[in-house]
Amino acid sequence: MAKATLTISSKNYSSWSLRGWLLTRFSGLEFEEITTAPDDPSARAEILLLSPTILVPCLRHEGATVWDTLAIAEYLNEIRPDAALLPNDRIERAHCRSICGEIHSGFTTLRASLPVNLKGHFPNFKIWSRAQADIDRVCTIWRDCLEKSGGPFLFGMRTMADAMYAPVVTRFATYDVKLEPRLKQYADVIMAMPEMQEWIEAARAEPTDIEELEVDY
Repeated sequence: MAKATLTISSKNYSSWSLRGWLLTRFSGLEFEEITTAPDDPSARAEILLLSPTILVPCLRHEGATVWDTLAIAEYLNEIRPDAALLPNDRIERAHCRSICGEIHSGFTTLRASLPVNLKGHFPNFKIWSRAQADIDRVCTIWRDCLEKSGGPFLFGMRTMADAMYAPVVTRFATYDVKLEPRLKQYADVIMAMPEMQEWIEAARAEPTDIEELEVDY
């Protein structure tokens, strides 16, 4: 029996759940997955960006309860150091933490304008200027990291940064955001990860749609 549990919400719509789940899988920690009901008020508020307090995903492990994705990442790095969720180099660790913090607390227009929807596909989607500014900043972050590391992941080897930016990769695919070749290659690497393929398959099997996120606007 797994010593840990991870509570998540919708696999089709929840960017935070995807981050927490990927981080836990990257760490190698064995865990039992608990999914909240689609009509659970707290889960729905999280998915629809209606709550400033995000309590999902939530990792429980040996008496510890951790419910913020950055806190989950740091906790997993502490208990599973061999998983190398953070780079070994001090300067790279600082950089990794900085870009993880930026995606964790910023890009609000991108979140609201291009909500995660793995079952959806909206070619020629109209992207407003403020959302485009967020997209441009993400591309700058990726470009800078990949130029320094050489890829295939943001810091060469897979780290917490790739888990934190994975939902953005899905947004770009859903809303047909065009990427320059190097960034498209990185996005393809993320989407091809076995963990992502497993998550996407489960997301597509979810029976319940959230009407507010199905509007083609």
